Amino acid sequence: MSVHRTTVLSALTTALLTTSAVQAAEPLQALGKAEGQLDIIAWPGYVERGDTDKAYDWVSGFEQQTGCKVNVKTAATSDEMVSLMAKGGYDLVTASGDASLRLIAGKRVQPVNIDLIPNWKNVDERLKNGPWHTVDGKHYGTPYQWGPNVLMYNAKLFKQAPTSWKVLFEEQTLPDGKSNKGRVQAYDGPIYIADAALYLKSAKPELGIQDPYLLNEKQYAATLDLLRQQHGLIHRYWHDATVQMSDFKNEGVMLSGSWPYQVNALQLESQPIASTVPAEGATGWADTTMLHAKAKHPVCAYQWMNWSLEPKVQGDLAAWFGSVPAVPAACQGNELLGAEGCKVNGFDNFDKIAFWKTPESEGGKYVPYSRWTQDYIAIMGGR
Repeated sequence: MSVHRTTVLSALTTALLTTSAVQAAEPLQALGKAEGQLDIIAWPGYVERGDTDKAYDWVSGFEQQTGCKVNVKTAATSDEMVSLMAKGGYDLVTASGDASLRLIAGKRVQPVNIDLIPNWKNVDERLKNGPWHTVDGKHYGTPYQWGPNVLMYNAKLFKQAPTSWKVLFEEQTLPDGKSNKGRVQAYDGPIYIADAALYLKSAKPELGIQDPYLLNEKQYAATLDLLRQQHGLIHRYWHDATVQMSDFKNEGVMLSGSWPYQVNALQLESQPIASTVPAEGATGWADTTMLHAKAKHPVCAYQWMNWSLEPKVQGDLAAWFGSVPAVPAACQGNELLGAEGCKVNGFDNFDKIAFWKTPESEGGKYVPYSRWTQDYIAIMGGR
């Protein structure tokens, strides 16, 4: 299945984002009897029931407590999540910042009543009013997890961590004396343009890039030129975490932007894998559990949003995914996460991350996301 929206949908969502304030439906005021089922769209590794490792299971306890059977559909990119939510049939989605505002503007999600979510009190103050889920004072979901997009590398080849994203964008000789050509990967999603822009922010300060998601025509053109140059180095544009892990194990891939989830999973398999955030900083994600505007199981959905903010659930999830909990209390006393887990995963680096968000034109000053989508598909195709 294609993970890219059509050009028409891209243009539509961008147009929606440039309109006046969204007219939101009123959130629920009370919860009735649970419906017995819950359908969630989630990033891989975000909703675990112990199938991979019995120690990591925050679904079974929820099902036993609420009687709501959880069904999960994993999605590999934000564009795929937007597409699935547009089709309907799901109650919740764990949306990143480059999808959440599109979902709000497209009226695919509804505001939530935080008074019906007792564990809201546990949420990190830095996240409670995040602009990626709060519009006109209304909350369109509950924070879930956050973290950086890391540079994953083969630690057998690199005795010291690479210090710059340059190793992905420009041809060079690696420590074994061979070129990086055909040994690096890039993310299969238009939002990856921001990673290239973040690198250029430092590499070419004369471009004047301030925000990697707000690029004028000159900055955007330079960023596309860099990505076209990178195309000749790419082994694969990845979107499937499992495939990327296989490529590092079996296909000679040495370097790629990745998620902490893949790093953790490969290390659990005793693979020579490590990760770093280079000197230029990193893009990242602050994910929100959002309620579909036409959710068939809203009571179970509210119960899940509350459950997901339990410190134990948040800590277990952070340990499994390599992310940072949306609940600071999760950082203490979690056996799986450990005493230093939150620090290691980047709890103190919140201000250093350029969080994913949907690029908007802001009256024609910047290149909108519809162009990002069209141009990145062309770049991946070698054009």
